[in-house]
Amino acid sequence: MSPPNSSGSGVRLRSDRKPILCYVTDRRSLPPSAQLDLIQPLLERIAAIAGAGVDWIQIREKDLSAKQSASLVHQASDRVSKQGSHSKSATRIIVNDRLDVALAEQAGGVHLGENSLPVHEAKRLLKSSPTAQTPARDFIVGISCHSLEAAKSAASSGANYIFFGPVFATPSKAAFGAPQGLDRLAQVCSSVNIPVLAIGGITLANVSSCLSAGASGIAAIRLFQDSSDHASIVDAIRHSNL
Repeated sequence: MSPPNSSGSGVRLRSDRKPILCYVTDRRSLPPSAQLDLIQPLLERIAAIAGAGVDWIQIREKDLSAKQSASLVHQASDRVSKQGSHSKSATRIIVNDRLDVALAEQAGGVHLGENSLPVHEAKRLLKSSPTAQTPARDFIVGISCHSLEAAKSAASSGANYIFFGPVFATPSKAAFGAPQGLDRLAQVCSSVNIPVLAIGGITLANVSSCLSAGASGIAAIRLFQDSSDHASIVDAIRHSNL
């Protein structure tokens, strides 16, 4: 089995054993703003959270058109690049579902749903696309999984990482059924050779339980987005696995 911080396919996700932290965006859950599209408030959050040292930011604004998504990813990448000096390496921008946007905007990866483009097809397109400017070795492909079978399939298909959940109850993941729980998370983590990030109802109170179950990190919306002190949140999680 590959070490927890290796993708098992040549892409090195981390050079240490600290947990991977991923902020998943959701501008519609931001506080009301005079700016009706909420893009600028979201970009401000992205910059602040990147500056706090989060490893990945997944741009997940599914209602946007391809053009709007590309603009958001472009602006987010620009904001994040300016925060690179706050950590050993720049925060990786990952685009939800839109491989075309991720490639065109030279993002660091794409995150697929279980019913999205298959992982192996995304890998094939990555190698053959004329718009791909990010070297394939630096571009990661992840996928959300809600069962042990799906997780095993994702790993065997060449995914670089998995989001597994919902681990705990959360409104944003209610459509995916009852919480999976820590025992199922541990089963998934021990059954695949790629990093598994726990998602769904993640809080400071349960992060350490997820990491103890074998998760290589966590992904969350509100944990990061709703915080008024992003640096403290990141620091607390970093030390929860030491």
